Amino acid sequence: MTFEEIVELISSEFGEEVILEKDLTSSPESLFVPVDQVAKICRFLYEHEATYFDFLSCLTAIDNGPQINTMEVVYNLYSIPFDHHLMLKVVVPRNEEGKALPEVPSVSHIWRTADWHEREAFDLVGIAFKNHPDLRRILLPADWKGNPLRKDYQDLETYHGIKVEY
Repeated sequence: MTFEEIVELISSEFGEEVILEKDLTSSPESLFVPVDQVAKICRFLYEHEATYFDFLSCLTAIDNGPQINTMEVVYNLYSIPFDHHLMLKVVVPRNEEGKALPEVPSVSHIWRTADWHEREAFDLVGIAFKNHPDLRRILLPADWKGNPLRKDYQDLETYHGIKVEY
């Protein structure tokens, strides 16, 4: 199934407006979809007999910085039996310090591996995943301040009296 056939399949199921943007320069080619539809689209792509995206290769988060004021979650999907690749992306507004984290629906109920990927994105970039079964830090201590992969992150000088700055 080609990229355009997958786009047509998604559009026929969810409406043409669900495809916010196509990025034909990325590898694999990618689609921007609304954040409130991403879990439904992922479930559809997983369950549909013509696509069967049975493997979430990677889920990652990107901070586009305070100037652009957005963050992205990127889903790399793969169908092992059909050798299909697809990248889905959602964009969320960046939160200000002290405000609630941006929120994206969890896809851990579709792919178990999303559990760890979403926890990593939560820990390092500061994006919350709604309905995640165990959303807590995975790489840093529970009381760590901030998210180290944010563009405006300030390194701590000490952590519990231990110098952490080089």
